[in-house]
Amino acid sequence: MRSKRMAAISFNPRLNVQGGRKNHGVVVEEIAGLIRVYGDGHVERPPIIPSAPCMVTNGVVSKDVAIEKFTNLWTRIYVPSYSSKMPLLVYFHGGGFCVGSASWRCYHEFLAALASKAGCIVLSLNYRLAPENRLPAAYDDGINTLMWVKQEARNGANEHKWWLNQCRFSSLFLAGDSAGANIAYDVAIRSYGISGSSIKPLILKGIILIQPFFGGEERTISEMHATQPANSALSLSVFDTYWRLSLPLGADRDHPWCNPLAEGATTLRELKLPAAMVCISEKDILKDRNLEFCNALASAGKWVETRMYEGVGHAFQILHNSQFSQIRTQEMMSHLKAFIKQ
Repeated sequence: MRSKRMAAISFNPRLNVQGGRKNHGVVVEEIAGLIRVYGDGHVERPPIIPSAPCMVTNGVVSKDVAIEKFTNLWTRIYVPSYSSKMPLLVYFHGGGFCVGSASWRCYHEFLAALASKAGCIVLSLNYRLAPENRLPAAYDDGINTLMWVKQEARNGANEHKWWLNQCRFSSLFLAGDSAGANIAYDVAIRSYGISGSSIKPLILKGIILIQPFFGGEERTISEMHATQPANSALSLSVFDTYWRLSLPLGADRDHPWCNPLAEGATTLRELKLPAAMVCISEKDILKDRNLEFCNALASAGKWVETRMYEGVGHAFQILHNSQFSQIRTQEMMSHLKAFIKQ
């Protein structure tokens, strides 16, 4: 596949929506350039990242498909031009549970490239966002999506045959980056760990967690001292704000949805999990926590493949905000392809 250089995306703190400030009271939470929450609950998300329309990209056809009208749940489906049936990868975008979209150009380019390179069909889910819909809303959307795919696989509706007929349902993967990786992990536990038969004919073969967004009350060394690349997507203050906005009211960062290794959380040894691949960035504040999670999986007897990407920070493969981003993204693509194909 011919590689196309993706444009870098920068966050400009001065880019904020100005309208409505007088009508909604004081600002109670804000991540500059991304989200502003007012005292009356009103939320503003400046359009800092452009959306991409559905199109044919490097031979990959993409279309937006509605899943559930009541919650406005929809997915962007990517189908590469392969003659044989392909694995199905359900992908959850990042954004701290609070921002992001399946239509963001950076995700469209990344997932179209992944579908082509790995030879898989990708369903990129546009789930509900916090704080309007705090967790577990995004987890519920993930489960509802799997139930929808299961029903479509059984019913074989004509309107969906353009992608259903290409799917190898016995090879399902759940994947995501940052908060999306957290969602993929939770959905895997719910769908695989409780009753694998609940999603048949789908068979969950693996989970891909890219810079998974986990936390905890006790700080790690990388959270406190990591050397952040210029234009970093995740600082410690942003990390804390996302969790305040997304966890259930009154919960702290040792809630199991934030900290799967916290005291009181279901132990990893008790959980049924498929093979896991965890992608970690060397300059990410989440590096130590991600490594701790991988070590815990291995100690619990789970199959885990750990990949470290040197010289880059959080979401480098999406934002392309480092001189090493392009080459590390190609490395990641190769690793993802190998994991999906094995």
